Amino acid sequence: MIRRYLILFLFLVPTLLLAQHTQLTVQDKASKRLLQGASISENKIVLGVTDSLGQVHLSLTQGIHLLKCSLIGYEAKLDSINFPCTTPIIIELNMSPTLMEEITVVSTTRNNQRIENSPLKVEVIGREEMDEENSIKPASIASILGDLSGVQIQQSSVVSGNANIRIQGLEGRYTQILRDGLPLYEGFSGGFGILSIPPIDLKQVELIKGAASTLYGGGAIAGLVNIISRKPTEKQQTTFTINRSSLKESNINSFISKKYKYIGYTFYAGYTAQKEIDVNKDGISDVPKLGSFVVHPRLFFYPNRKTNITLGYSGTIERRKGGDMLVLAGKPDQIHQYVESNNNTRHTGELFIEHTLHGKTKLEFKSSFSSFDRTIQSNTIVINGNQVNRFSELSLFAPYEKGSLVVGVNSVGDAFNKISSSTSIPLNSFSNQTIGVFIQNTLNIGEKTILEAGIREDFHNHYGNFFLPRISMFHRFNEHWASRSGIGYGYKAPNVISPQIQDLPLEKILPLSNNIKAEQSVGFNIELNYKKEWNDGNSFFINHAFFVTQVSNPIIHSIYSTDVVDQYILFSNAAKPILTRGFDTYIQTTLNQWEIYLGYTFTIAERKYLPTNQFMPLTPKNRMAFTLLRAFEETGWRVGIEASYNGKQIRFDESKTPGYLFTAAMIEKKLNEKVKFVLNGENLFDYRQSRIEPIFTGSITNPSFKELWAPIDGRVINLAMFIKL
Repeated sequence: MIRRYLILFLFLVPTLLLAQHTQLTVQDKASKRLLQGASISENKIVLGVTDSLGQVHLSLTQGIHLLKCSLIGYEAKLDSINFPCTTPIIIELNMSPTLMEEITVVSTTRNNQRIENSPLKVEVIGREEMDEENSIKPASIASILGDLSGVQIQQSSVVSGNANIRIQGLEGRYTQILRDGLPLYEGFSGGFGILSIPPIDLKQVELIKGAASTLYGGGAIAGLVNIISRKPTEKQQTTFTINRSSLKESNINSFISKKYKYIGYTFYAGYTAQKEIDVNKDGISDVPKLGSFVVHPRLFFYPNRKTNITLGYSGTIERRKGGDMLVLAGKPDQIHQYVESNNNTRHTGELFIEHTLHGKTKLEFKSSFSSFDRTIQSNTIVINGNQVNRFSELSLFAPYEKGSLVVGVNSVGDAFNKISSSTSIPLNSFSNQTIGVFIQNTLNIGEKTILEAGIREDFHNHYGNFFLPRISMFHRFNEHWASRSGIGYGYKAPNVISPQIQDLPLEKILPLSNNIKAEQSVGFNIELNYKKEWNDGNSFFINHAFFVTQVSNPIIHSIYSTDVVDQYILFSNAAKPILTRGFDTYIQTTLNQWEIYLGYTFTIAERKYLPTNQFMPLTPKNRMAFTLLRAFEETGWRVGIEASYNGKQIRFDESKTPGYLFTAAMIEKKLNEKVKFVLNGENLFDYRQSRIEPIFTGSITNPSFKELWAPIDGRVINLAMFIKL
């Protein structure tokens, strides 16, 4: 109880620190919309930043002051103002013609903050990057997420190609994936979710590294990925992409949208076909046979100026099949029998209602229902299961003079139903239900500091109550230097079918015991960043962050044997925690129209519950990423290179893997404003795990696969045509 009162005290006390100053308002010149996050400076000294009402309170001496107002996405403006003023001071900014889409406004933090002033660190991959990825990897967003420092996309199955997102050294089950704030990808659906989300359908992707459970409940321990869908604009949008790769993958994607006075729509449809490929010629497929169809229509209603209603449906049909190449070719015999197929179908309905009550106060309701069917079939078993996810939330966003308040309540439910199997499997059907209430206060203290505090209480039907406080702070020292820091609590309810480092055989998993506990975490981060802009669009930004996360009661699995033949997988709580710590540094700069990104992550991830060799398997201590990009607008050419380095990893058997370099290059030619071609090459040096060691041991009849720590699909070249009507 003492901890709760202390957090509540920290949450409320800053409201006593407000002072009265001369008021200045910043707004968009065209729409008259109030602009949050605008920086007001004099002689390169930041005097303040506008709040959620577009206002800032200044304390200035009497006389004439030359003030500079700047905001990312807008042209900076100089105004000469004579203090004291007898009339309201209003500065109007023109939107920059090169940054018409406000990708820097993040929705994940729920406070309508711009990215550069958010107390909670958020990294945004925007519309421009989505268009680029659509020309390179049109089937999914997995590749572009893996380009970020601190993020590792790990393939967890050779045969199915399944993958999960690991952040700051923690396993994939500690990363929460949302679509428009809705938790749709969990449990039985595993990592297949990110493999079927096309970039052409997205406005942006928002990534939080570290604890975010206070806002979104259980699961966001390592971090959170929120995938934001596109909305219609008044200008008709029609886009098509056709792609073909050297690995015999073909993609056709389409997106159309239009906004009218009272109604709007977006419609995405895409198809992917992939032939099975045995890259290393060992008789087992390294790339599965794949057929996937995705459709995502949405209707938008605008009955009046204060109300927006969105109805949406998303459907995915996917067929994956891998294994012995002779079996896949329809030529099985007594030796060549091994095969595994995953047939997945997902249906999701979504509803969003947003209503402005008065001023900028907004009431929002969102709800979703998702049904995921998965059939796993091999030469020995058939398992058919269904997972249902339900989510509903009602929240209120209320800005006030020096900040904003968000309060809400939501209900999250998931259920796994074992429909049928060809053999008796011990795993039973199960369901979970959680009710959560939360409150978040974002407060401008003085003119340079933003404090954000949040409290959440979750009530789980099996594992009890969870109190999840979080407090974050952003401080701008001057025009160039700023810092963030924060601490937050999280938890993860036990789920035996959540993504693991390597896929586990479902037929061998035992039900959870009655005395198992939920995993609980605490995470801390502190960072410092520097930015500078100068003439001709040149800029430099560097961010250096330290992180620590501790997961108590970690759920681990072990082998339980009833006899020599029957070996099952048992989950239990470990006595000591998992601890990850390290630092993450990245640089973004534009020099003479060259865009450069350089990131480095140092991670120490340890399983403290082990007496020795406490390393986290398949977690490189050192990871680097580099991107260089240049567009030649006058000729229509665009070129880019990309490289990443993964340091040594430790396998489950305590042996070490070598570090490796992954490289890629892209060249784009824009014929006109409607058509462009992109030639892209991935893994140019053709680095493969199979060049270091065999992918499987044992016989081809009953192979035992090794854990994956490097690419297995080799060099890939693809050519895409992008048509925009």
